[in-house]
Amino acid sequence: MLCRALLLLAACVALVSCGRGVDAEQARICRQAIPALNPDGASFRVAEPRPGPGRNEVLIYYEATTERGTRRRAIACRFAGTGFAAGKARLVGVVTERGPLSDASVYFLQRFYLETPEAAAADPGLKAASARALQLSPTLAYALQQALAALPMAAIYGLLAASYALIFGLVGRIMLGFGEFAILGGMAATLTIALSVAGGAETPLPGLLSGLVVAVTAGALHGLAAGRLAVVPLLRLRGQQIVIVTVGLAIALAEYLRLAQGETGRWVPPVWNTTLAVAGSGDFLVTVTPMSLLVAATGATAAGLLVLLLARTRFGRAWRAYADDPVAAALFGIDGRALFAITFALATGLAALAGFLMVAQYGGVGFSGGLALGLKALVAAVVGGIGSVAGALAGGLIIASVEAAWSAALPIELRDIAVYSLLVLFLVLRPGGLFGERHLVPREI
Repeated sequence: MLCRALLLLAACVALVSCGRGVDAEQARICRQAIPALNPDGASFRVAEPRPGPGRNEVLIYYEATTERGTRRRAIACRFAGTGFAAGKARLVGVVTERGPLSDASVYFLQRFYLETPEAAAADPGLKAASARALQLSPTLAYALQQALAALPMAAIYGLLAASYALIFGLVGRIMLGFGEFAILGGMAATLTIALSVAGGAETPLPGLLSGLVVAVTAGALHGLAAGRLAVVPLLRLRGQQIVIVTVGLAIALAEYLRLAQGETGRWVPPVWNTTLAVAGSGDFLVTVTPMSLLVAATGATAAGLLVLLLARTRFGRAWRAYADDPVAAALFGIDGRALFAITFALATGLAALAGFLMVAQYGGVGFSGGLALGLKALVAAVVGGIGSVAGALAGGLIIASVEAAWSAALPIELRDIAVYSLLVLFLVLRPGGLFGERHLVPREI
């Protein structure tokens, strides 16, 4: 049910996002070329970009106003690729109503103008969006931009924190390694997208949808195997053997990912990254991209489905019964080991989904990033209420908001220290988290 709903959501949002058939980055580059092809001081009124007559082309009609009057003009930009192709941002041809530019002119246009900050500032589309946007005070506009920037990371942290909460809520133990499972999901998604490009897919949709399915499946299968072989045999022990085993599992998985990927990371170009104007304050424009909204919506949908799964299904009833009283649950026929194995597969599948969202939003993951990512998600789980799935999801939102606020106002190099200090503060003052019990009571498992 979870996978089907995620596929439906991703397909619907993706189809809406790519309905015009114009890559946002290519449209932006083509718009930025307009001021260079017109007299200094000209103002522009730009129409919506549309697919050009040739392959990998973007066509833009616009009006250029100078002292001599207004003229209707057009520009067609041809690129080396599209979708996830590596050369999709490389301009290889420009045609105006006067004819094509020479190869040398195109090279100098891209090399010495389009790659400069001045070209980005002179984007006619950005100026028009700034003029139309709802005007806010500078402080409110800046705060809104930081809140929008925190949404993707809130989805990622929330899903990873829910992975910790699923396990701790069931057996009362903290198990590490979910950050590595997120990296595993991200690498599986990157490989699937690369295969989609190699297979000739011209739009990002097939690669993203197949990457979503492969990432979640890979994470769940690896989790099911690791849970049954390494963790389930230790459930009846009362010491910290499980923590030690999951630390070893995380180290082994990180090395496995390093050997599988190599020392260099694999990255995919950004897609569906049109800057949508939300509001503004003078020259400052608050923007968001369709991909950021898609990532946040996918995370929110997965979180909602997880809460419904625990509240309304047979698995959820078994999970809650075993979490409340394992002995009574066993007397009613619930197999604790089988339930744990399924829960571990679900938790690692959610972690892999978080890794896929990282690839979709940021372009890729590195094999060494699992430890820091997992620790921050653990902080989110503790802050929200360790053992509470809904609290863990809320904790992910809180940690992402703290990171965004700290990055906006304070030195960014101290951000991680602030997050880990928050963990210490909660463990001392309220170990049960914001939405859990004030004092954790050890349970006999």
